[in-house]
Amino acid sequence: MAGQVQIDERLLDYVQSVSLRDDEILRELVAETASMPALNAMVTMPEEGQLLSMLVGLTGASQVLEIGTFTGYSTLCMARALPPGGQIVTCDISERWTRVARRYWERAGVGDRVELRLGDGAETMGTLLSERGPQTFDLVFIDADKTSYARYYEEALTHLRPGGLIVLDNTLYFGRVADPEADDPDTRAIRELNASLLDDSRVELSLLVMADGITLLRKNKVHQEQEGDFS
Repeated sequence: MAGQVQIDERLLDYVQSVSLRDDEILRELVAETASMPALNAMVTMPEEGQLLSMLVGLTGASQVLEIGTFTGYSTLCMARALPPGGQIVTCDISERWTRVARRYWERAGVGDRVELRLGDGAETMGTLLSERGPQTFDLVFIDADKTSYARYYEEALTHLRPGGLIVLDNTLYFGRVADPEADDPDTRAIRELNASLLDDSRVELSLLVMADGITLLRKNKVHQEQEGDFS
């Protein structure tokens, strides 16, 4: 049985050459973000953006919630995949970086599909719950401060419809999760969340060895029925 292929730069270049379908707007957004000092590690890999776009289409998502906007690459990819009338609510604390995002959303013609909310992510999720009620989103993408991931995940389950999808980014965290000597708060937070998800009966689980680790979690319809929620 074949094992995991080791990805080096040559193989990654090959994968991009035969599968990546980005365009001028996406490439320019990556280049502008990568040029910002100390922030290039936060750029969403184009392959991941393409995957997010496909996941929106596969799930039939029309209402998407994103925690962590940065310069808006993932937002743009998901917004393009929305059906007519669809919307993505994206949350961030930085007006500076999201100002860049707004420019590219408008250039791509998806500005009317994006609602940007500035402020603390957990507080924004609480406000959205008060405004919209539970189970109103089809897909939730989380790519924000790592020490708050567990809280964002729990909030996301409340916001997500049964059968909906949560996508967690950076769940391998530069490979540090497997390093017993790595004990910084971010690594600990991701490592502990990963361990807890294995036994979480509320979701179906798959951790993709792609980019910096992408975990897919499908909210279990059966669990909802067992709790007496047949909506």
